[in-house]
Amino acid sequence: MKTTAFVAFVLVLGAAAHRLDAQQPRTVLVTGSNRGLGLEFVRQYAAAGWSVIATARDVASAKELRELAARNPRITIEKLDLLDRPGIKALAAKYRGRPIDVLLNNGGLLGDMKAQQLGSLDYKQFEDVMAVNVYAPLAMAEAFQDSVAASQQKKIVSMTSRSGVISLPGWRGPYFYRASKIGLNMITRVLADDLRDRGIVVATISPPPTETDMLRTLIGPENAARQAKPADVIAGLMKVIAGLTQANSVEPTYVDGTKLPW
Repeated sequence: MKTTAFVAFVLVLGAAAHRLDAQQPRTVLVTGSNRGLGLEFVRQYAAAGWSVIATARDVASAKELRELAARNPRITIEKLDLLDRPGIKALAAKYRGRPIDVLLNNGGLLGDMKAQQLGSLDYKQFEDVMAVNVYAPLAMAEAFQDSVAASQQKKIVSMTSRSGVISLPGWRGPYFYRASKIGLNMITRVLADDLRDRGIVVATISPPPTETDMLRTLIGPENAARQAKPADVIAGLMKVIAGLTQANSVEPTYVDGTKLPW
């Protein structure tokens, strides 16, 4: 999608995204909220009147998130390391009985780029990338499924990427990151089958190339600066999330509402 076309698209839907269920408060839990798209999700959901549980691995260094929460009582910050399996269970226990309308698995790990090149492959890096990008969303869904089922919207949504679509042309590497997104797509598909009878919508959504720290690492600051901006992207993704149903969420959904191939 051309950047100019994308901006035009979000201008049409942006206002609607900020009116999501304005008459009835909802709760969203967002992982990886300390920066980038996660931080923008927190900002825009809170502005739309949602209660937001924002998690971050290192709360002390999440200055922007803490400042945002200080200005908005709808935001609650929780410490959560997605590599900490007991920590995921403990957080779910803390919120047991609290309906969570959208569990948003945004947190992700790109990993060390050099460790994902032939000749210097690092198995520990592979384990960490797969643990954060594949196992953690599944563990979050398992731990929070009762809270999601108790809500009105009943949605578990994970952030995938076009880099995990096998049938699309791609670039060489990074091996671990791309493999993790393929794995995420599959566990989401199986999870949707497991939770269908509980009325839970399980889906993956994908942003376009967006100017974030992760993209700067991948393609460099100058190239990243020419891509879509986080505020526009999140306005689009919130609209996508609002429209997700069990019937339309089988395939990953791109920011403009179109479906990505596997």
